[in-house]
Amino acid sequence: MRKKLILALDYPDENSALQLVEKLQGEVDYFKVGLQLFTAEGPAIVKKIISLGGQVFLDLKFHDIPNTVVQAGERATNLGVAIYNVHAAGGLEMMRKTKEKTRQKAQELGIKPPLVIAVTVLTSMNEETLRKEIGTQLSLKEQVVKWALLAKEAGLDGVVASSQETSWIKQACGQDFYIITPGIRPAWAETNDQKRIMTPRQAMEAGSDFIVVGRPITAAVNPQEAARKIIAEMEGKE
Repeated sequence: MRKKLILALDYPDENSALQLVEKLQGEVDYFKVGLQLFTAEGPAIVKKIISLGGQVFLDLKFHDIPNTVVQAGERATNLGVAIYNVHAAGGLEMMRKTKEKTRQKAQELGIKPPLVIAVTVLTSMNEETLRKEIGTQLSLKEQVVKWALLAKEAGLDGVVASSQETSWIKQACGQDFYIITPGIRPAWAETNDQKRIMTPRQAMEAGSDFIVVGRPITAAVNPQEAARKIIAEMEGKE
């Protein structure tokens, strides 16, 4: 199945993260390593997750001058991650060069290149935040689609975006352009700090290719059961 669940390992230490990866073997294939865990444990945590059979989405949102991001992308490829992301706001040159070098590095290593995904507008932001604090003159929809089209022009594989924007992106960029959707909360879970959210089933119906879920699983008394419930909801079996 092309549509996948990614579990966000939003932990401050290796032991907690790896214990959950081990518990969820056979239930979850993809694990997101973000800033908190990577800053605490470094590249070694990525290798350990992969050694346990997990595929890693390295969620560090690279955003810098082209040369710096290109080198970061090469290091991510060396680690063997399945997916990593950059900020679309870094611009066309940054994204294009990073994708090209990632493909070249994977070819040198004889491995499948990771998906390179662009971040559009963070799901913690809404229309008011975008206009008043960021200062864009575009609507949220216009900004998301603009950055998605820029990422596609750069040759990237897809974007991170709210499922509420999925239909706009698919219409602008095509059905083969991947969308990874954070801000997913099953009906039985708290929304926490996410503003633009959907349930797993709503996200699938809207056209998301991957959904990212964290606290509804990591904070659950029984993480395996929570993961199964979410996967069943994704597949319309709940």
